[in-house]
Amino acid sequence: MVQSINTKVDLVSDATSHMGISEYGKIMIGDKGFEFFNSRDARKFIQIPWDEVDFVTASVMFKGKWIPRYAVQTKLNGKYIFSSKEPKKVLRAIRNYVDPSHMVQSLSFFDVIKRGFKSKVKK
Repeated sequence: MVQSINTKVDLVSDATSHMGISEYGKIMIGDKGFEFFNSRDARKFIQIPWDEVDFVTASVMFKGKWIPRYAVQTKLNGKYIFSSKEPKKVLRAIRNYVDPSHMVQSLSFFDVIKRGFKSKVKK
């Protein structure tokens, strides 16, 4: 069994990890870090201490009505992508531990197309 890094838990929510093949489990947000535990295999888990979190990026659609997924970018190990049943509650709990200026909204589909078009025009 995996030992949790948190001593106090703020939120536990059903979630999906999108690292390669999607894995279902639970997200635990506490005083020491962000944790994901797989519901089927106890050996598959992700633990990210708060001092390792660099940015939290959220995909926001329909003017904030729907957040399909969010990513936790670490300083050393890259980006971890998650989705959950209650993403707004998860992001509000993360905001207590991560500086709100480090929580950003990802680019929309049209923003990506617009940037690509502008880069082609500049060349």
